[in-house]
Amino acid sequence: MSTSLPTPTSSKRRELFIKGVTSQGRPFRPSDWAERLAGVMAGFRPGGSGKGHGAHIGYSPYCIPTSLGNIKCVVVNEALRDLEPMAWDFVLNFARDNDLQVVDACLIGDPPAKG
Repeated sequence: MSTSLPTPTSSKRRELFIKGVTSQGRPFRPSDWAERLAGVMAGFRPGGSGKGHGAHIGYSPYCIPTSLGNIKCVVVNEALRDLEPMAWDFVLNFARDNDLQVVDACLIGDPPAKG
């Protein structure tokens, strides 16, 4: 079963979650896949790859490993597509090739004030 990936629909930057769960609901292995994928993408940063002492430490702000509950995920910012389209394609193809779930990130606003 192929994973249907969201396609950009507006000029507003959005984020995608690549979840470490296949379309069949199985956990993706190895367990450090999110850190590995984000590590590969670490050089894609605003202004290009960093220079100097410690520049290699840290993840790109466009591709960040995280967890949702007990599920490893990578948050991918759509700005990566403009910075380097091949990197954007690489990340989305990684998700597709491994049958991983991809969902749009949704920011939840502040709860309504109690009146």
